[in-house]
Amino acid sequence: DSGVFERWQRAFADMTGVGMTAEQKADRLAVHQQRLCEKWKNELVNYSPAVTFMLDRIRRETGVAVSPQDHIRCLPCDLTRSGGYAPALGTVRLCYGHFWSKKQMEHTLTHELVHMYDHCKFETDWSNLRHHACTEIRANSLGGDCKWTRE
Repeated sequence: DSGVFERWQRAFADMTGVGMTAEQKADRLAVHQQRLCEKWKNELVNYSPAVTFMLDRIRRETGVAVSPQDHIRCLPCDLTRSGGYAPALGTVRLCYGHFWSKKQMEHTLTHELVHMYDHCKFETDWSNLRHHACTEIRANSLGGDCKWTRE
């Protein structure tokens, strides 16, 4: 059956890159990285104690119900960051392809959720350097960046 052979050939090409152009390889890699980002994101919002705690605090203390589909997005980014919070949009960006482990994504997501919490709870003025410094210190401390194992 030619359909079975074509599926096998496509699967083999995906695994090895044989018979694919550089652009096709890059496209396939991006699709894989985005799917992995979405998978890890869904696992973290459901099972990570730090992430579920932050989502609960945001909902309870600010009244904002964070939807993982709408407010936490896996998107491509430049190489200078692994995530970010966009206050104007109220969304967290997770940069797919920039995480070497789910634990690193957990730290990044928790860090960005602290920014979201601060923005919703304290009306952070992002152009005020004192506000910005305060939320960065909180996010680094609470997000796990200050753990000895991350030094």
